[in-house]
Amino acid sequence: MAHSNDFHHHLSYDHDDIPPLRDIADQINRDWIDQLIDLIATDDAEEVRIFLSDLHAADVGDVLEALSSKDRMGLISLAGDHFDYSALTEVDDAIRLELMEELPNADIARGVQELDSDDAVYILEDIEGADQADILAKLPTFERLALRRSLDFPDDTAGRRMQTEFIAIPPFWTIGQTIDYMREADDLPDDFYQIYVVDPSYNLLGTLALDRMLRAKRPESIGSIMNANVITVPAEEDQEEAAHLFERYDLVELAVVDDNQRMVGVLTIDDIVDVIQEEAAEDIKRLAGVGAEEISDNVWGTMRSRVTWLGVNLITAVLASMVISMFDATISQMVALAVLMPIVASMGGNAGTQTMTVTVRALSTKELDKFNIRRLITREVLVGGLNGLVFAVIIGVVAAIWFGNIMLAGVIGIAMIVNMFAAGLSGILVPLALNRVNIDPAIASSAFVTTVTDIVGFFAFLGLAALAFGLV
Repeated sequence: MAHSNDFHHHLSYDHDDIPPLRDIADQINRDWIDQLIDLIATDDAEEVRIFLSDLHAADVGDVLEALSSKDRMGLISLAGDHFDYSALTEVDDAIRLELMEELPNADIARGVQELDSDDAVYILEDIEGADQADILAKLPTFERLALRRSLDFPDDTAGRRMQTEFIAIPPFWTIGQTIDYMREADDLPDDFYQIYVVDPSYNLLGTLALDRMLRAKRPESIGSIMNANVITVPAEEDQEEAAHLFERYDLVELAVVDDNQRMVGVLTIDDIVDVIQEEAAEDIKRLAGVGAEEISDNVWGTMRSRVTWLGVNLITAVLASMVISMFDATISQMVALAVLMPIVASMGGNAGTQTMTVTVRALSTKELDKFNIRRLITREVLVGGLNGLVFAVIIGVVAAIWFGNIMLAGVIGIAMIVNMFAAGLSGILVPLALNRVNIDPAIASSAFVTTVTDIVGFFAFLGLAALAFGLV
């Protein structure tokens, strides 16, 4: 997450020999890290705080990732009350969980108490039940109840992502009253973009953007200039759906409501940027059959995240091999078939993956609907067929020159057209079918599309060869 909270301290001097945090390639400077490690080793808390004093929370997160497990804990311990816990929202999940297991609950409670509620929830949600309850019990009552409410919402929902700090006012207030209230109140959010107009039950009546409020006269009532055409998102709505609302309506902030349409929080653009990045990364990993792994994961965790779909791919590869075994006599009589058949399968697999990637992404971003789905299917089938023709000519010429056999060139050319056509068709129909039966197409499409292109490619090439050369 990107946040504006930095490290604050009482020290006012710097050391000229401190190297810059980042090098010219915008990577963490090794010399900077080495000096910090030396300070941690000598328990020099004052110098450690100087090193951290001007860093943004995101930079501190990068520093934590660059350190060893022992040095991470040493850094947090030496920083003491100056350590900004929002830095923990910037590190890999595995590192954050490791730190949460090592840090005392009292320190975590003190740290999250200074954070916005969405950041506090982000840190607390992965802590085990007993420890989480103990940390919450150490917080003031109002903050504890607000965090508990957010944590009760399901994972990856708007309610779990929302910030519970927002400015809500009645419609009968004037601009002057509102400005005076914001000047005098000491519990306002650190950053906000609009004000929410509610009734006594906190039902949302409208919104008022700060720019419009600042241009209005003090005597004007809030109700007369507010925007009554408000957009909201249910607290239990998936966070990806909330991100679509931000994208569609160019929002910077969005109200979150409960089942009774009462306002319970807000989503801000910085949170949604994180959601978009997470969802995109998740789709990319799923397309490759990779779980929710991080760079910091160990060997065993990484292996477990990948082994499932490697097993599925093994099964599909066996199916393709069974097709080849049906033509073992044909292959044994003409070795050139064994040399050329991987080309047909490989080209089909790549073409199918291209179409599949476009389709899965279109489904994820909701760009694919009943109005354009037929056009997309037609386009991908035609593209597959035309690419098949192009590469059929190319591989046909290569095969004719390589093996001096015109008929073999014709066989592989026809097989290439057939398989590229099948690749385009399966690349779009497989994700659509999986999506229709509520299976995430990003997870399962790759294995099925590859199976289709392998089976069709081998069967078309070897079957045509057997017929053409009388090898049946």
